[in-house]
Amino acid sequence: MRTYIIKRILLSILILFSVTLIIYAVLRCLPASYVETMAMQLATAPGAKPYEEWIAQLNASYGLDKGIIAGYFTWLGDFARGNFGDSWKFTVPVVEKFHDVIWLSFVMSAISFTLQILIAIPLGIIAATKQYSRTDYAITAGALLGISLPPFFFATLLKLLFAVKLQWFDVSGLVGRNFAQLDTWGQFLDKAHHLVLPIATLVITSIGPLMRYTRTNMLEVLNADYIRTARAKGLSEHTVVYKHAFRNTLVTLVTIIGGSLPGFFTGALITETLFSIPGIGFTSYQSMIIGDIPFTMFYMTFIAVLTLASNLLTDILYAVVDPRVRIA
Repeated sequence: MRTYIIKRILLSILILFSVTLIIYAVLRCLPASYVETMAMQLATAPGAKPYEEWIAQLNASYGLDKGIIAGYFTWLGDFARGNFGDSWKFTVPVVEKFHDVIWLSFVMSAISFTLQILIAIPLGIIAATKQYSRTDYAITAGALLGISLPPFFFATLLKLLFAVKLQWFDVSGLVGRNFAQLDTWGQFLDKAHHLVLPIATLVITSIGPLMRYTRTNMLEVLNADYIRTARAKGLSEHTVVYKHAFRNTLVTLVTIIGGSLPGFFTGALITETLFSIPGIGFTSYQSMIIGDIPFTMFYMTFIAVLTLASNLLTDILYAVVDPRVRIA
């Protein structure tokens, strides 16, 4: 196990190097650039230097006058020393801005993921144990509906119904108009109230795939020979389903759950943007559209590290949930 983990870590470092090089090259080739935007603004000032001179000066200031490979290794050296630079858009250190917005997205993702597990897995088990019944058809139809609904479309429907028609929630934003006049508990409730629709969007549009996976794998296990043997021995249906059958579906569920780890920190870009929630998804979107290379590089590298770590963790958990799996 130790040798396997060391090999995977070394391989992950090589993959991370390749991924960050590709990300840096892509960002350098984007048509949108903070440098170009700033040069245009500075060149329009009375008596200012021409646009081309501002471009050359700003490129030199940010190290963009070098080639992509040379610029990447300059960035890599600063990154290795913990120098992540300042965000061009938000004019604060990248780490400071990242810390300010990441925890809101984490809370939203953790709540929606917990609700997803609590809703999708039990419904998937119920649908499998009552195959071809009305309950099974209803659950399957609901899962297909959740899979088919794009987040932007479902979020728009929720806003139209609950924010515009019923006026139970605000259309967008994290706080209400009277937020500053509220006490600490009132401010907490106000923020929680504004997160109801975004979290509902994340939950409804994500439970479908997990529900289908659970149902499919449970049906496969319930038809296995050892399940028939367990029933023939007189074990209760509850013991057969939840102690014997469900345990053997955990390998597939571990794959899905382990792969969800990066999602806790990536933020829901579409949902946060539609509801104007200042999480990491919305912030990264704002950074990308203006070519904020320091913040975008830090964010994408962070996600790459999380993805590689979650894949390694998933492989290790296979051996934990299924004794037949051994890592050699």
